Amino acid sequence: MKRAIILLIFSILISCNKENEKADGYGNFEATEVTISAEANGKILSFAVEEGTVLEPNTQVGLIDTTQLYLNKQQLIATKNTIFSKSKNVLSQNSVLQEQLKTTLIEQKRIKNMFAENAATQRQVDEINGKVHVLKEQIKSVGTQNAPITNEARSIDAQIEKINDQIQKSNIINPIKGTVLAKYAEPNEVTVFGKPLYKIADISEMTLRVYVSETQLPQLKIAQKVNVKIDSEKKIKSYPGTISWISPSAEFTPKVIQTKEERVNLVYAVKIKVKNDGSLKIGMPAEMWIK
Repeated sequence: MKRAIILLIFSILISCNKENEKADGYGNFEATEVTISAEANGKILSFAVEEGTVLEPNTQVGLIDTTQLYLNKQQLIATKNTIFSKSKNVLSQNSVLQEQLKTTLIEQKRIKNMFAENAATQRQVDEINGKVHVLKEQIKSVGTQNAPITNEARSIDAQIEKINDQIQKSNIINPIKGTVLAKYAEPNEVTVFGKPLYKIADISEMTLRVYVSETQLPQLKIAQKVNVKIDSEKKIKSYPGTISWISPSAEFTPKVIQTKEERVNLVYAVKIKVKNDGSLKIGMPAEMWIK
């Protein structure tokens, strides 16, 4: 009888010790949330995004109307063709003058040879030299006329490239793999540049941000393995975690952590990476256990 009483007292003490055990850190799960916004103006023709769905990176999920952009591009192409026709006229004039100059240079050489043999007069030499000079000046003038035409064509090319970029950005491309957390737009709505369309986050690996006291810091280091526990329906559920970051500076305890008296204490934030099996949610409270 005496032995049974001793065993009962011993078991009560063990259970009391277990109940008095406290976690080494308390916090909430978080993930990097990315808000995807429109990069073009217009009507949303298609938008295949639903909350809770998992999207792959570099996947087109929607399209914004590009009709006006296409028409502007066609107008610029027509203007460019008109500019090229002007340039062709100038270049054809240049070709004619170049041929004339070529013939005149041959004539100039012939007359100079004749003058050296006293078979031509100084007047003939002066006349042929004058023709060569005039043709060179005309060629230079034609080249000057073509320069602004060329610059205008380059300006049109830049505008066409700008429209091509806008057309490309009218395709709504999902940038990262993740789960859609919120949807802000629907098909047939008119959107503008910078308007949020949906929010996405990669929750396959969650981050638990906990706060520890200065006396706990010597027990922690980057890449250290710890246990993360959450409350489940029937029992405490445990996950392996890895410390990825330790704050280099202290801060006051967040209001959501601990009691009113403990909120004024200085603590250090610690981030722990935890693989998500589907049970972990953003904002869910959890505990960190070093041992």
